Amino acid sequence: MRLALFDLDGTLLPIDSDHAFGDYLVQRGWADAEHFKRGNDAFYAQYLAGRLDVPAYIAFCTTAWRDRPAAELQALQADFIREAIGPQLLPPARDLVRRHQDDGDLVAIVTATNEVVTRPIADAFGVEHLIALKLARDHHGRVTGAIDGVPSYQAGKIVRVEQWLAALGRRWDDFDDTVFYSDSTNDLPLLERVDRPVATNPTPALEAIARERGWPVLRLFA
Repeated sequence: MRLALFDLDGTLLPIDSDHAFGDYLVQRGWADAEHFKRGNDAFYAQYLAGRLDVPAYIAFCTTAWRDRPAAELQALQADFIREAIGPQLLPPARDLVRRHQDDGDLVAIVTATNEVVTRPIADAFGVEHLIALKLARDHHGRVTGAIDGVPSYQAGKIVRVEQWLAALGRRWDDFDDTVFYSDSTNDLPLLERVDRPVATNPTPALEAIARERGWPVLRLFA
């Protein structure tokens, strides 16, 4: 059996879904157009620089919706997927995922973006297994603004993949081949852990590393 892992934002999507969700909250009037957008942009800049304060970001980005009724959030999620994500679900990315599925590989999306944003996106790609940032919830099931467990960010992606495999009764050595597709140097730990790292729509920094190390470079989007 082979294991195929995919980053999401910038890799399977030509946008960052987390940042786009923040912009969508502003667009729909759920968040302040000045204060929230400024904060959302600032945290995104941290992420691009590889120094995101993940707990602070989660506390910030969930403020706009975590106290809303579940039905309201679900309706907004559906609108977000249809209006903002649907046009970004491009055939080259869909086809890549499908080829691995058709080959019988164990496929998972591994993303630093939280599960509320990404579960519907994974469903849209037809991917059952999603390893995303888990949000802590209180005894009523409401999101608190904290993180549950290890964030799936940088080296935390390796920890979360290993936890997921263990829950399936598997481990790295069970696979004849492991591949990970990513666009970002934030994912270097997991890229270095698999048998076949693939720099996918890479940032200039990741492309330079890929060229130096002889990793394949894949461009899914024009």
